[in-house]
Order: sequence, then structure tokens, then C-alpha cells
Amino acid sequence: MQQSLSATILDAIRLLLSGDPALWDIIGISFQVSLSALFIALVPAMVLGFILAFYDFFGRRLLIALSNTMLSVPAVVIGLTFYLLLSRQGPLGDLRLLFTQSAMIIGQIALCFPLLVAMSHTAFQAVDRRAWETAITIGISPLGALYLMMREARFALLAAVLASFGRIIAEVGASMMLGGNILHYTRNIPTAIALETSKGEFAQGIALGIVLLLLAFTLNILLHLFQGKGALS
Repeated sequence: MQQSLSATILDAIRLLLSGDPALWDIIGISFQVSLSALFIALVPAMVLGFILAFYDFFGRRLLIALSNTMLSVPAVVIGLTFYLLLSRQGPLGDLRLLFTQSAMIIGQIALCFPLLVAMSHTAFQAVDRRAWETAITIGISPLGALYLMMREARFALLAAVLASFGRIIAEVGASMMLGGNILHYTRNIPTAIALETSKGEFAQGIALGIVLLLLAFTLNILLHLFQGKGALS
């Protein structure tokens, strides 16, 4: 006899509160992979966003258009692209990265990088260009001046970080194709939810869904707080 929805939800909550090792192993892998991808992409993406906002050069508009176009590319297309590159027959097959956490990180970098670039570009555009010019004029090094610009746009940049993390930790297409959903190694929250649901084991899927819902709620609250502070600064 099929278990009722309320009983399944109660089982899911018990799994979370009991510290079930298999469940928290999946959660740990998900956060480890997504945070690694975010930290690797963070600095290069923000520097590129700054360059696009403060410098005029040949190809600038093309880079902006390319970055904005990448925002709408589905995760499964990113996954397919890197699957073909990393497969045995692909040009990067000798690296043997397919179905590893490294492959998942690469896919998630490709997903969050354009979002970080686009949002940091917008954030730096809101900063008064005269602040940069003044900092350079009085002898502050370019890195020091960049740090000052980042401080000015800090709330918008934090919003970019949170939005990017929210995008990659919940995506399933690239993670499934590049990681292979291997237990205790590449099985993360979205791929585990898909697997458990297909097997009819809803308790663990709902428990992991609750984690994603709580994360989404927390990120949205933080986004509103940072955007509000940025508007007042």
C-alpha cells in the first residue's frame, strides 16, 4: 500500500534530523563541488566584468553579447558540450575527467561564469567612473583601485555571488552527464532527487528537496538584503 504524502514528508524530516550518513554525504558532495566551482570562477569573472565596465576596446561589445547569450544556454547543453570534449573520443579524453567531481566543477564553472560576468559588469557600471580615475591619478596601483571599486559595488557583487551559487547547486543536467551520479563520489542533491524519485523512494528525495528549498529561501532573503543595502549606499 502506497505511503501517504504526510507520512512520506515526516520520514523525510526524520532523515534530515537523524543525521543519516548517506543523505548528508550527498549534501556534502553537492556543496563541495558547487563552492569549488564558484571560488574558481569568482575572481576571473569579476575582473572581466570590471574590464567590460571601465575599458573600451575592440571586441568589448562582442564579449558582452557572448556573456549575455551564455546566460540562456540550458545546463544540459553545457553538459553535452563538455561530455563530448571529455569523452574517450573527445579532444580532452586523455585527461580522464569524465564522471569525476572535476568534470562536474568544470561544467558548473561554465554555468556560473557568465552570470558572474554579467552581474559584476552591471554592478561596476553603477559605480562612478570618476572614483576610478581619481584613484589612478593620486597614485593608487591598479589593483588597489580595483579593490576600492569592489568595495563601492560590494552589495551588488555579493548578490552576484549568491545568485550564481543558487544556479549551480540546483542544476541537474550538467551534473548528471558529467558526473554520472556515482554514489559517494559524484551524486549530488539534484541528481539524487531525480534518481530516488524514479525509483519511487520519495522520502530521501523530499528530504533533499527541503534542503534546496531552505537554501533557495536563504539566498533570496540575503539577495533582498544586499540589494536593499546597495540601493541605499
